[in-house]
Amino acid sequence: MALQTLVKISNVTNLSDARYCAGMGVDMLGFSMDADSADYVEPKKFDEIRAWVAGVQIVGETASTDPELIEQLLDTYHPDLLQVDEAALLPYLGTFGKPLILRTDLAQVTLDQLDTLLQTGSTGADYVLLESNGPIHLDDELKTALQRLSARYPILLGTGVSVANVHELLAQLPVRGIALSGGNEERPGNKEFGELMDILEAIEED
Repeated sequence: MALQTLVKISNVTNLSDARYCAGMGVDMLGFSMDADSADYVEPKKFDEIRAWVAGVQIVGETASTDPELIEQLLDTYHPDLLQVDEAALLPYLGTFGKPLILRTDLAQVTLDQLDTLLQTGSTGADYVLLESNGPIHLDDELKTALQRLSARYPILLGTGVSVANVHELLAQLPVRGIALSGGNEERPGNKEFGELMDILEAIEED
């Protein structure tokens, strides 16, 4: 299977989701390494899932800002890529030789702040993942900003993507790829797995 763009699945929590997504040709599967997260995947379960999926890059996701803790997580999980929420950590984490994803919550920043963050803080990030923990509307102003930013930075769009608009967004925005969320339960801003499947099927290459 091939998809029309790079796809990362965030917050994968179980083997069936992981195998389905890997079979559909997604590029990256993300697992939460944070014990206090609703989507936490313990190391033993993580290793079991990883043993079943091939040809897909594994992303270790953490919201921790403690470099020593992150170092311990890397030693425990050995992911292919590391995803963090704190731009200030990137220079230090870059010394570990793993590709880095910087996750930013669009609901928490203005467009000006986002611009500044990417100019100053995205150095060292191989991808910048834009998600939103709150409802976000991809209006013309935001789309224009995303067009400008994705021409300059390796952006993964992780919010506002639906079956209805995925082709239009990919045509309009030069993003590096999209990110969709797995996860077990329905949470605000999280789509259920059914829609995730529909989006993947919509962007399958013929």
